[in-house]
Amino acid sequence: MRVIALSTIKAFLSRTGVDDAREPLMAWFRHVRSADWGKPADLKRDIRTVSILKGGRAVFNIAGNKYRIVVWINYPYRVVYIRLVGTHRDYDAIDAQTV
Repeated sequence: MRVIALSTIKAFLSRTGVDDAREPLMAWFRHVRSADWGKPADLKRDIRTVSILKGGRAVFNIAGNKYRIVVWINYPYRVVYIRLVGTHRDYDAIDAQTV
């Protein structure tokens, strides 16, 4: 998969107090980059803890469910667009379908 907006991860990691997120986020990035998901079922089979939303959206729990990544996936083109990287508080403040 091609991952768009790595800068979103970098911006999150520049925040104070999220140092423990660096390695789990980079592990997630490496895993997604090597994945090949053609449909939501492929993603769910690969990562059972992912939440599949409507319209190609998915939410990943990172670092023992301490952080969240919201993405939009274009399955035919194998592209993952990072929409949000944040804490649970950040996630609770947004609508994952529209971010």
